[in-house]
Amino acid sequence: MSGHSKWHNIREKKGKMDSLRGKAFTRVSKEILMAAKRGGGDPNNNFALKNAIAKAREVNMPADNIKRVIEKATGAGAAAMEEMQYEGYGPHGVAVMVDAATDNRNRTAADVRHIFSKNGGNMGETGCVNWLFTKQGIITFPETDVTEETLFDAAISAGADDIRQSEGYWEVVTPPDSYYTVLEALEKAGLKPESSELTMVPSTTVTLGKDEARAVLRLMDALEDHDDVTNVYANFDIPAEVMEEVEA
Repeated sequence: MSGHSKWHNIREKKGKMDSLRGKAFTRVSKEILMAAKRGGGDPNNNFALKNAIAKAREVNMPADNIKRVIEKATGAGAAAMEEMQYEGYGPHGVAVMVDAATDNRNRTAADVRHIFSKNGGNMGETGCVNWLFTKQGIITFPETDVTEETLFDAAISAGADDIRQSEGYWEVVTPPDSYYTVLEALEKAGLKPESSELTMVPSTTVTLGKDEARAVLRLMDALEDHDDVTNVYANFDIPAEVMEEVEA
């Protein structure tokens, strides 16, 4: 496993654990908040919001909580949230990008900088690692749930770039501007993905050994645990046998 698939799979496992600790609520709340601020509070006219609400329901977020977040984004005195992106390097030269949603950019920047330095990395200037990543939509389906032909017909006609095979899954790859269009088209075709996200896919990766992987994953965990952070991307690769040692 490498590149996007490796970190994506680790995050999926972490997401299940977060659900038990309640951290998943914070993450999906931010996604709902930003989707509602960008496109309005009606999920029938805002597919990004509809998708965020579906994710919230998957982690059993109460309907009242969802409603309050939408009202916070769209009602009188709506929170002045900004979307920020930070770049830097983790241990062993791993490139890291961090998305955040904040009502205090100075506080969040200082916090993220501290997390980098405390965990063996350093936050850099804008553009220092961005060139290593390409923004893409990734929509995944277990191979046993759908045939390649069926998925190809629905996805490519809606604007997807490619469909590729990855360790028992089909990955539908989309341009960022077509991500929600493709996701909606797949839903209308009766195809329910196991996961979907707009992500930053690295062009090159850094292969890590056991001790290196532990150091990098500590940084990833610390960044993702910050309340203002919505996504973390990195260009590391952990071979399957090394990951088994790390998880043991």
